[in-house]
Amino acid sequence: MELLKLGIPKGSLQESTINLFKRAGYNITVSSRSYYPQIDDDQIEVMLLRPQEMALYVERGVIDVGLAGRDWVRECKADVLEIASLTYSKQTNQPARWVLAVGEESPIESVADLEGKVIFTELVEATRNYLAQSGVNATVKFSHGATEVKIPHLCDAIVEITETGSSLRANQLKIVDVVMESVTTLISNRESWQNEWKQTKTKNLYMLLSGALTAEQKVGLKMNISQENLNSLLAILPAMKNPTISSLSDDGWYAVETIIDEHVVRDLIPELRRIGAEGIIEYPLNKVIP
Repeated sequence: MELLKLGIPKGSLQESTINLFKRAGYNITVSSRSYYPQIDDDQIEVMLLRPQEMALYVERGVIDVGLAGRDWVRECKADVLEIASLTYSKQTNQPARWVLAVGEESPIESVADLEGKVIFTELVEATRNYLAQSGVNATVKFSHGATEVKIPHLCDAIVEITETGSSLRANQLKIVDVVMESVTTLISNRESWQNEWKQTKTKNLYMLLSGALTAEQKVGLKMNISQENLNSLLAILPAMKNPTISSLSDDGWYAVETIIDEHVVRDLIPELRRIGAEGIIEYPLNKVIP
C-alpha cells in the first residue's frame, strides 16, 4: 500500500496545525511521549518535527511532505519543492514577521545605523543576507531563546519573529524594520513529487487544508424574500459568484442562499431585514473550495 509520510510542526504551531487538519477532515491524536501522532487516514504516516529542521527531513526523504514556515525553509537552504502557502499561525491568520527591534530609547532608527553593532537572532542566515543587501557590516550571533531580554546587555538590536508586536512592546522594544515575512509552507521532497500517487495525495491534502482556511473567514447565509423585493436584495448581497435562488411553495416568494465574508454579516443582516428578507439564517462553514 502506498504511504505518504507527513511532517507537522512541533511547538508553537502544533495546536493550530492539528486544529486546521481537524477542520479539513483529519483527526490527529498526539501522545506526549511519541513523535509519531496517529491520524485517521491509513494512507498517511505523521511525524512531529521542529519547524526549524522540517525542510532537512524533507530534503533527505525521511518524510515526503511537511509543513514549515517559509523562513526556516530558506534559513536552512534545503533543496526542497515549495508547493503552496497556507497562511495561518499560532494566533492569527496573518503572515508572521521577522522584525529588527531595538530598545525604546535607542538612537538606532534604520538598518544603516547598525554599522559595527551586534545583533542577536535565531534567524542568522536571513539576517546576514538582509544586512548585506543594505551594505551594512554588523556582527550577527545566534540567540538561544529569550531574545528580547538581550537588549541592551548583550547586543544593540535583535531580529525576532512577531505576530502582534505585543511581546516586543512589553519588553520596551520598538520595531525599526521588517526583515522578512513568513507564512506556513507545504514543502515536498523532489523525488516524492515525481511519484504520481504521492503528488495527487499531497494536492488533495492541500485542497482540503486550503478550503478549511478559506472557510474560517466566511459564513453561509440563507433567507426568504418576496419577488417584489428580490432585485433590491440582490443589489446589496455580496457573493463568491452568484447567490443560489430557488422558488418557494408560496407564489411570489424565493429562497436565497449565498456565502459571504464573515466580517460584513453584522452590518448586512439588519439591512437585509429592512428590505424585506425573512427567516435569515447564518451558519458556519467547514470548507470552501473555490
